[in-house]
Amino acid sequence: MKSFLKKKQLWGSIIALLLLGYCVKDIRLSDVRNMLERTDLYYLLLAVLLQFMFIICKAVRWRTIVEPMKKIKWTRVIPLFSAGQAINIVMPALTGQVGRLLLFSRKEDLSKTYVFSTIVLEVVFDAIGLLTFIMILSAASMAFPARYRTIAVIIAVATVIIFILLYLILLNENRIGAFCRRLFRGRWPGFYITLKKFVRSFTRGLKMLRSTQYFFRTLGFSILGWLSQMMVIYSLFCAFGFKLPLISATLLMVINTIALMIPITPGNAGTFELAVVAPLLAFKIAKSDAVLYALALHIIDLVPIFIMGYLFFYTEKMTLKQIKEEGSKKEVLDEFNELRKAQMENGDDAS
Repeated sequence: MKSFLKKKQLWGSIIALLLLGYCVKDIRLSDVRNMLERTDLYYLLLAVLLQFMFIICKAVRWRTIVEPMKKIKWTRVIPLFSAGQAINIVMPALTGQVGRLLLFSRKEDLSKTYVFSTIVLEVVFDAIGLLTFIMILSAASMAFPARYRTIAVIIAVATVIIFILLYLILLNENRIGAFCRRLFRGRWPGFYITLKKFVRSFTRGLKMLRSTQYFFRTLGFSILGWLSQMMVIYSLFCAFGFKLPLISATLLMVINTIALMIPITPGNAGTFELAVVAPLLAFKIAKSDAVLYALALHIIDLVPIFIMGYLFFYTEKMTLKQIKEEGSKKEVLDEFNELRKAQMENGDDAS
């Protein structure tokens, strides 16, 4: 498995270099110098500050999701969330989400299943926010590219289905438990104990959906996060002197988000630039300006995460290598504990 992931990361890095090379092959030093001379530093600084605001909104949203279970200080959740995002960027494909899950679980003493349920809720609320902006584009009669319409419909359908499933799981927790008990307890007691703990911990993370207060707070931070991201893009338009309306920033944000849903390269290097350049070319922006804008936006997107993530790793005296090693050890230890508990609790469940 490790060799597979290393190969995947290697090929991802090669693809990133090829895509970046394709993007910058026609950029000359004079183009860079010209862009720097006409860049408005005030709007550039505003874009950076808004990107920090975007991360803060995401972090506070996760804090709101876990608040029914545990209250985390604002000063801790922001660097912790940033560290998790940094792990998600650096580690290949879905292993980044696993590393983020292990980090949150270890540092806040939460079960991995519970943290997993909060990440699922993050994805759902992100999708709701994204669909809101797609509807805004439609209401504004903004032409949405045909190649992305099918994906947008899939996102909408998948979001509705997942949301319904989460509510059904939450409302039928006792029935699901009774069904699993009848089906598995007698035949596979060890598996039953593990499954029971999983369902109990997972539904604990979903219980915030029952509270209108937590639901709308989470939705509000989701929308505020997307608004911050949109204003980052628009502020950078102003910094680079692009005469584009705010709705164009909305369209670019939506297209970029859809295009990057499946991570191909580390940190989305290359794919991010292509997803930004294509809409800008459609807006009649010169290719050299579009590429330099995409590079600047990508840097602004990454720098705040790594600054705050580094702050967390530094204060906690942790490294990515430790997370990977401790994660694998934790998995083995959990499996051993589950088997031991299954043997101890089997008598209690059978009675």
